[in-house]
Order: sequence, then C-alpha cells, then structure tokens
Amino acid sequence: MVYDAAVIGTGPAGVSAALNLKIHEKNFLWLGSKQLSDKIRKAEKIENYPGIPSAGGEELTKAFRDHVDRMGIEITEHMVNSILPMGDHYALMAGSEFYEARTLILTTGVAMKAALPGESEHLGRGVSYCATCDGGLYRGKTVAVICNAERFEGEVRFLAQLAAQVHYFPTYKGVGEMPENVTVHADRVTAVLGEMKANGVQLKSGEQLAVDGIFCLRDSITLSSLLAGLETEEGHIRVDRSMATNLPGVYAAGDCTGRPYQYAKAVGEGNVAAHSVIEYLDRAGKE
Repeated sequence: MVYDAAVIGTGPAGVSAALNLKIHEKNFLWLGSKQLSDKIRKAEKIENYPGIPSAGGEELTKAFRDHVDRMGIEITEHMVNSILPMGDHYALMAGSEFYEARTLILTTGVAMKAALPGESEHLGRGVSYCATCDGGLYRGKTVAVICNAERFEGEVRFLAQLAAQVHYFPTYKGVGEMPENVTVHADRVTAVLGEMKANGVQLKSGEQLAVDGIFCLRDSITLSSLLAGLETEEGHIRVDRSMATNLPGVYAAGDCTGRPYQYAKAVGEGNVAAHSVIEYLDRAGKE
C-alpha cells in the first residue's frame, strides 16, 4: 500500500497534522510514540497555549491524546531509520518494517543532534540504528548501545539475547532491570572508532572500549542519515511559508523548522503542512 502521507513525529505539530489529514479523509500513516511528546508530558506548567491559561504537561498531553482517540487515529510505534525517494513517492524504513507514502510531514522536534564523530562514516559498517534489523549480525559478539530514551530498553534486552556482551550507555535516568550480560555505564560515548569498519568507542573519561558493533537507539537520527538531500540551516530543516522543504512532497513543522520552540507555533505549522500536503495531492491527481 502507498499511503497519501506519512507523518513522522508525535509532538504538537504531528498531532495537528494528523488531525487535519484525518478531517480531510486522507489515507495516512502516523509514526512515533503512543505517549506523544515527552517534552510536553514532563513540562511543569504551560501558560502560553491559547484557550488553556495554565496547564501541566500531563494535562495538555491528555487533551491531545483524547482528541486523537476521539478521531480514531492510530499511531504506529516505530522510529524511522531512513527515507528513500522512489520517483513519485517515498519509501520509509522503520525498524524492520517498510512503508511507502506519496508525501511526508516531518515533525521530528529538535532531538536531531549532530551525529557522533565517526558515526555517519560507519553507518552500515558496524554502526546501526535498528536492533531488530541488524542484531543477528552480532550473535555471540560484543556490542555497545547508545540510547537516549527508556522506550528503547526492549531493543537493548533483545540485543542481550543475541550478543555475548552488551555495553549500555544510557543518556537518561532510571534505567530498568537488565540481563546479566548487559553492563550499564555512567560514562559517555564521545566518538565512534575504526577505519574501514567501526571497532570501538571513545569515552569521555579517555578510555577506549573495543566492540564488534555499535547501536545508536535515539528518538531521532541526524537529518543527513534520515533523508539525503534535505536542506538544513543551523541544524533545522529549511522550509517556506507553506512548510515545504526543498524536496518534492516533503514538508516539515514544529521545532525541527527552527525557533521559537513553542507548542502553539508547532500546532500552527502542523496545520499548514497538512493543508499543503492536501493541495499537493490534489495537484498531483490532476496531472
């Protein structure tokens, strides 16, 4: 199946885009977290969202979630690893799944930080963004896992079933119980090591740790790894007033397009992006 659109990200911009696509009866795929946005959920108080004078993050998240549920919109809980142009549509790799969509709305937030030194150069050569896709390559071997979200702990445990030893580098607090062959490190990875193939990680402490493979499990990946050719400016996706990027059929909204990092701004941009997608599909249908 080729969807009319794929919305990537479940923050305020993604919620707004999904609601508008649903209202216009488009056949779309929404990829992200069923918990929506951790950034909102953990906010102590929100005082600049129109119509809601003062709300906690949990309260606003519940309002978004209730609206999505009432509209009957499903969230597919996969992280997109890469997107490839396929002529008149795009192919998305999400975990071990493959999807196709005519248009894209990127609402990935600002979590797309620069890759570690050596990470992009070794992607596919010892560096992976998907445990279920590539875990089998490291059966009985030693791997390092760099992870920034609790929701990926299941993938860490999956790797522990395959690898002989897992060195786990979480960048969040409150790590859950891990199998005996998982060593949780407080140190931080600062670089990926290796020449033709990644063979280790450099740590902030100065130590170098030899491994056979490295898994980077993050809420998002670098823009260059996600979609080649996507124009950026100072770490944000470059868009025009219709939220169009430089690539045909690709739109972006929310924090990933730049400051101000405000929920109201994100919701507005998600609305605009959805309507731009609708217009794009209408034009394409007439050609």
